[in-house]
Amino acid sequence: MTLFLRILDRLEEILITFLIGAATVVIFIAVVHRYGSGVSFLYPYLHKIHMSWAQELCIYMFVWMAKFGAAYGVRTGIHVGVDVLVLKLPPKSRKATILFGLLCGALFTGVIGTMGAKFVYGLSLTDQTSPDLEWPSWIVYLCVPLGSYLMCFRFLQVAYSYWRTDELPQHDHSHVEGIELDDAVGPTPEAQR
Repeated sequence: MTLFLRILDRLEEILITFLIGAATVVIFIAVVHRYGSGVSFLYPYLHKIHMSWAQELCIYMFVWMAKFGAAYGVRTGIHVGVDVLVLKLPPKSRKATILFGLLCGALFTGVIGTMGAKFVYGLSLTDQTSPDLEWPSWIVYLCVPLGSYLMCFRFLQVAYSYWRTDELPQHDHSHVEGIELDDAVGPTPEAQR
């Protein structure tokens, strides 16, 4: 099971990274094309290239990235939450409240995933396509059930882990993956206090 989770974690991170990187490149090329077409000596070459699809593609890429990014946020603990009152509860009540919230999140995203799957199935029976790219619409909307079900799974994963260990995922804002501090560099600000 841990191998499956590691593969899923990595695929999730690769997909999010690819989508934001590719969208950035497409937007850059579209902007260069738009403003480069106004330059007289480039116009004969650039006016033949049509980039009308770029905006639509980037919108779809950002929507997909947001759906899978939300699941990543649940897994890593970077979702914004107001927990001031919950943290003031006695430990037993705190645990029950947090588990209830996580299970409500799982229920909600599971319902959205199911409704999205029904919607996508209905779209797959039609010939509806996207305006500029002319992709089948069901492919565009497939991110709703896939992202929602993944987020539901992440809520259940965090709830199970919290139930067993009493620990929620915490995001360390000062940590940069791939960069580790040496003791030779000096003590961290927390260690100096």
